[in-house]
Amino acid sequence: MRSVLTGIGAAVAMAALLTGCGGDGGDATAGPEGLTAAEACGGFAEDAPASTALKAVLGGERYEDNLSKPEKALDRLREDAAAKWADSYRPQPVTYCGLQSAEEVSRNLKIEVNAVGKGPYLGPELAEKVTSYTSGLEAFTSSTLGHVYFTCRLKAPAHEIVVETTIWGPAGVPDTDTEQRTRLITLANAAARDVSAKLGCQGEDGLAAGVPARAAAAS
Repeated sequence: MRSVLTGIGAAVAMAALLTGCGGDGGDATAGPEGLTAAEACGGFAEDAPASTALKAVLGGERYEDNLSKPEKALDRLREDAAAKWADSYRPQPVTYCGLQSAEEVSRNLKIEVNAVGKGPYLGPELAEKVTSYTSGLEAFTSSTLGHVYFTCRLKAPAHEIVVETTIWGPAGVPDTDTEQRTRLITLANAAARDVSAKLGCQGEDGLAAGVPARAAAAS
């Protein structure tokens, strides 16, 4: 009898040991938490330049959605293209993409889109504080805030609009970090291209592919 009990005890101990090695069951095979660049905000940042920029800005490869409303943003732009504009008409921006790092929620970014009036959009008081890029009508950014403007012409009876894509990056980045500026404009430009494609903008929007080039300094 004692040998039988001893055998049962050894089997139970072995089962417990094997179970312990596997953690709590499902965790042993569970994948990383959070969204990939190809999954976040409809995949606007799935290509190599944008996904690399997103990883560098948020410090990882997994992200959590933070109040993104892409369909509402697109619907608002369609409404603005169909609306009768006047001096008092002020379309409100909508968050096209909000993301934060899955590992560090304090690292986040937000991209808004809205229709705006005719430019120019970069005033002389900002020109010396930002870096300009060649994409769309105008594109410029600091190390925390950037803008890309492009023309979108929808099918009649809608009229042509200018879409402003605005990106806010993580706070606390030194304003001298020029690489961060290029990362932000790359993401804003990728979002602008995604918006243009999903809206079905007619003709050329002038948006750069990949990483926008820096604009030549004015002589």
